[in-house]
Amino acid sequence: QWLPFALLLCCSSPWCPPPAPAHSRRRSAFSDSSRGSRRTVASRRHGGTARIAASGRGSPVLNISSNSFTGMFPSTIWESMENLIALNGSNNSFTGQIPTHFCNGSPSFAVLDLSYNKLRGSIPRGLGDCSVLRVLNAGYNNLSGTLPDELFRATSLEHLSFRNNELHGVLDGAHIINLGNLVTLNLGRNNFSGKLPDSIGQLKRMEELYFDRNNMSGDLPSALSNCTNLITVDFKSNKFSGELNKVDFSNFPNLTTLDLLYNNFTGTIPESIYSCSKLIALRLSANNLHGQLSPKIGDLKHLAFLSLAFNSFVNITNALHILQNCRQLTILLIGDNFMAELMPEDDIIDGFQNLQVLDIGGCQLLGNMPFWISKLPNLQILNLANNQLTGSIPAWIKTLSNLFYLDISNNNLTEGIPTTLMDMPMLKLEKTKAHLDPRVFKLTIYTALSRQYRRLNAFPKVLDLSNNKFTGEIPWEIGQLKSLRSLNLSSNDLTGQLPQSICNLTSLLALDLSNNNLMGPIPSGLNSLHSLSAFNISKNDLEGPIPSGG
Repeated sequence: QWLPFALLLCCSSPWCPPPAPAHSRRRSAFSDSSRGSRRTVASRRHGGTARIAASGRGSPVLNISSNSFTGMFPSTIWESMENLIALNGSNNSFTGQIPTHFCNGSPSFAVLDLSYNKLRGSIPRGLGDCSVLRVLNAGYNNLSGTLPDELFRATSLEHLSFRNNELHGVLDGAHIINLGNLVTLNLGRNNFSGKLPDSIGQLKRMEELYFDRNNMSGDLPSALSNCTNLITVDFKSNKFSGELNKVDFSNFPNLTTLDLLYNNFTGTIPESIYSCSKLIALRLSANNLHGQLSPKIGDLKHLAFLSLAFNSFVNITNALHILQNCRQLTILLIGDNFMAELMPEDDIIDGFQNLQVLDIGGCQLLGNMPFWISKLPNLQILNLANNQLTGSIPAWIKTLSNLFYLDISNNNLTEGIPTTLMDMPMLKLEKTKAHLDPRVFKLTIYTALSRQYRRLNAFPKVLDLSNNKFTGEIPWEIGQLKSLRSLNLSSNDLTGQLPQSICNLTSLLALDLSNNNLMGPIPSGLNSLHSLSAFNISKNDLEGPIPSGG
């Protein structure tokens, strides 16, 4: 089954950016111009170490980021530099442990960024002696152990990130309250466990909070409601449980992103969430939520990304009538709910004018492919797989001029494969004109094959009609879909010979025609499909040499 876009929100904080490709990295000027003075410290590669050149007066800032430095982090570089205020050694291949004496001789040391290296060992206790340290980023390394108690003496910290390491332990509520200046806390992609402490509510300046992909459990504390400046909350992929209404979301007037994917939350969606008027991205997928959607969700006028898949919501007709009031929706993922209900046929559903991705797969819905989908002018990805839809593919499918990813597999659709399907414009063109709204463009989309996409036009062009009851021959016109990357017609009742025109699909990576009643020779022209890496024609009556592909 194609995972119906159990999309994972990528960290959008400036403290956890993806590393730039090595060939595109640029050395940046990292300077401090306070007090009217400026001293720039640049780095040059030389034998795998950093050579420093400094000029001018004032407090220096050392930037050796985005090079190819290896080996132990060269502590001698900064130990001779008095009054160092910032050090950026990110995006290298430094190994060993984080040095312990950054603040010796530099009482004004405020910024340390060692992210995207290969550092190991524990977090040094000496970092707690940096009394004015405001930014500490050691994400994307191989650090282990727990957060040392001494770290919480660095009470000036505003941005703290140890994302994507091997840290573990329980977050100590008695210590976390010492970091009252925190604006960003990013401990995602580690092995932290236990409950989120009540004292988290005393971090009144907090704007971005990431605990995603850990082993944390228990209810969300009601004290979280006191963090009234929250903009982003990412708790996905944990073991949190209980009802969400223990948190008063109406206290978060600036909240734009809430991601609670893959937890064990129960109950209904709390009404207070609908008071978050700035909410852009909301994901509650893969929990144990139930009930009907509230009409108040239509109050979220900026909502562009909504994922509620893999829960137990009911009344899809009501849900769609309500959600069409969210005029900014571009991504709507509500699959694996509404079990065995009727697919809505209501022509009144026409409000999704900006919708680009629609997933209603895995619901076992009854009925036909509904006409209201034809009124989605910007639709580019459509998943109706794993339902019980009957009838034929409607002629209006070709009117979806932007559609380039269609999955209607695992249904009970019948009749022949219509030639109108071969007139879909985006499957003919070399390039896809798919562009997400900038507010959602930062989201990373993961598919069932563990591929990830940061923009919609990076998705492959897909046509999946497998596991239905289609009959007749494969239309000759299928050769018009020259930009298709994946074609799956397996497990139907198709007959006749393979059309020679299928050899025109020169962009194909995957072709599956297995488990049909096809007969005759295998077209020799399939050898020209040099990109073809997955080819399955088993359980047919075909004959001739198997193409070697690419």
